[in-house]
Amino acid sequence: MSETQIQSETPDGAAPQDLELQLKEKESKYLYLYADFENFKKRAVKERSDLLKYGWENAGRELVGIVDNLERAISHAPADTDPTLLAGLKMVLQQFYTALEKQGIKRVIAVGKSFDPLLHEAVESVFSDQPSGAVIKEHTSGFTLHGRLLRPARVAVSQGAGADPQT
Repeated sequence: MSETQIQSETPDGAAPQDLELQLKEKESKYLYLYADFENFKKRAVKERSDLLKYGWENAGRELVGIVDNLERAISHAPADTDPTLLAGLKMVLQQFYTALEKQGIKRVIAVGKSFDPLLHEAVESVFSDQPSGAVIKEHTSGFTLHGRLLRPARVAVSQGAGADPQT
């Protein structure tokens, strides 16, 4: 065997060009796996953050139902109801709103705004002096949790001025 032939071969018999090709292939696989792992870490951090942020969405839905019932109790109280009892119920309702806001739950403002199908659910359409598409009455409040819709507001939407077919 010649000296040049010995220098161009490796101990396992592979040529240096083959080894360089294998090295580039391994480097490419390494970079791909490294990038994939970095993406996995970012995704895991985001999922954990979302879980902490939106994790109690179901409990929030239950609590806004309780708020609805407190509002109904206050609005439907007989005229002869003890004023201190009503004041106490209003204070409890305000405490609920404060606690919900601390957790990121905010009420959707509907009345006087244009109907938005992403925030409102139309349950009634009526003729009124308001422009067509304006929300004129709120049947049930809507809520968001950190900007994500928790429950849409159920509203009455104006059809604009016109002859009411029911009269």
